[in-house]
Amino acid sequence: MAVQAGDQNLVVLTLYFIVIIYTLNRMVESIDDQVLLNYEKNLVDQQLTEQNLQDKIGISFKTGTYSLAKFTDELKELSVTIENKSDSLAVYIDWDNSTWVVETTKQSRRVIRRSPDITRDLAVPQVPTIIAPKKTSTSDITAEDVFQRDNEKGIYELKSPLININKLKTTQKKLYKEFISSKKNVEFSLQLVLRISDLRAGISPGVNVPPISIINCPFTIHKLPWTYALPWNKKITLG
Repeated sequence: MAVQAGDQNLVVLTLYFIVIIYTLNRMVESIDDQVLLNYEKNLVDQQLTEQNLQDKIGISFKTGTYSLAKFTDELKELSVTIENKSDSLAVYIDWDNSTWVVETTKQSRRVIRRSPDITRDLAVPQVPTIIAPKKTSTSDITAEDVFQRDNEKGIYELKSPLININKLKTTQKKLYKEFISSKKNVEFSLQLVLRISDLRAGISPGVNVPPISIINCPFTIHKLPWTYALPWNKKITLG
C-alpha cells in the first residue's frame, strides 16, 4: 500500500507540473506579441524650452501597449492634445504643412486631421485649428495614405495601418528580425507646425515668440519581452 500511495503521489505531482508548464506557456504566448508605442515627450519638452515655449505650449499623445497581431487594426491614427498655456497667445495648428516621417524608410507623409469634410475629399485644404489662451484642443490625426475610398459610401475610410510593421517582413527583413527580438525599435515622428501670434494690440508677430514653430514629435515602437508582465518588473527599459 505504501508503494501504491507513493505511485499515486508521483502521478499527481507529475500532472501538477504539466498543468503549471502548460499554463505558463499559454501565458507567454498571450503576452509575447505585445508592443509598446512610446511618445518621446522629454525630447519635445526640450525643443519647447529651446524655443522659449515651455510655459506657453504643451503637447501630448495618447499611446499605450498593443497586440502585435492586431497592430494593423488598432493603430491607424493617433490622438494629439495641444494645450495653450499662455495668457495672450493664439496658437494655430497648421495641419497642411505638418508631416509624418518614418525613419526606417525616410518617407514623408501628409498629415490628415479627421473631419467630415476630409472623409469626403482628401484634396481639400485643411483649415488650421486655433487654440485660444488657456484652452486645449484634441484631434485624431493620421496619414493621407492610410485612407481608401469606399465607392458605395462615397467617403474615405481608414484602411491601412499608420505604421506597417508587417511590411518590414519583406522590405526590411534584418530590421524586422531585430525588432521582433527586442534589439531595435521602429521609429517615426510627427513634424508639427504651429503658428503663434500675440493677441495684445501693438505687439508685432515674432517679437516675444517665434511666429512659426516646427516641433519634432518622435515615437518609438518597442517589442516587449514576455517578462515585462512579471509583477517585479515595474519598469520597462527601452532599447
